[in-house]
Amino acid sequence: MNVRQAAVSGTFYPGRAPDLQAQVQRLLDDNAPQEAQAAPPRALIVPHAGLVYSGPVAASAYNLLRTHAQAYARVLLLGPNHRMPLRSMAVPSTAGFACPLGVMKLDTARLRDWVDHGWVEYNDEVHRLEHCIEVQLPFLLSANPHWQLLPVIAGQAPKEAVAELIGRGLDSADTLVVVSSDLSHYHSYGIAQRIDRATSQHIERLEADLLPDQACGCVAVNGLLRAAARRGLSVHCVDLRNSGDTAGPRDRVVGYGAYAFA
Repeated sequence: MNVRQAAVSGTFYPGRAPDLQAQVQRLLDDNAPQEAQAAPPRALIVPHAGLVYSGPVAASAYNLLRTHAQAYARVLLLGPNHRMPLRSMAVPSTAGFACPLGVMKLDTARLRDWVDHGWVEYNDEVHRLEHCIEVQLPFLLSANPHWQLLPVIAGQAPKEAVAELIGRGLDSADTLVVVSSDLSHYHSYGIAQRIDRATSQHIERLEADLLPDQACGCVAVNGLLRAAARRGLSVHCVDLRNSGDTAGPRDRVVGYGAYAFA
């Protein structure tokens, strides 16, 4: 099987499977909700830094899947391009994505259909070193190793095109939509808190007008917000912290938010 190999194993997360599994389990246990989620979420927004930094916030969202993992057959996972310029939405031509916990198989037939319709394009190079999708794999594989993945890098694509693609996921009852995005970058702790609180209010009001300095994955986030608003979904903030709260200093922090749509 043609597999996209892990690019940030050993840096963004532990490179040995036992260490990674232990860290993911610890993050989930330490950030468990006080009460169970009544219904499976239709979509999540989760951060994508190294697990020591953003893992606690991501885990707070992934905990919502603990009793609902069997509700989905696949995950539509979108994130921004950090390594290469991209003016469209790109999917890989590979059959799987690897991390130390295993290989998450791709829904290659669905991706081929999307390419044939011109909604996305094949671009393995933009995926090769990109971390925003890879760092979600340990959580997803831990929740259900049998899910199929639809990995999409959203570059400077039109908001309407992104919303249309995400809408196809939201309209499929067995597809979970996940958008991978951090919030503000490299402000002092207090300034970051103010910026991120304002950003969170925009997200909770389904206002699809975020800018890159508010969320690095704003293209995908805005697409999700637009698609969710059209379908009458609601969103609530599950967790809102920054690297100064988790594992870093407080002079230059990165913001992390976790959100659930239902």
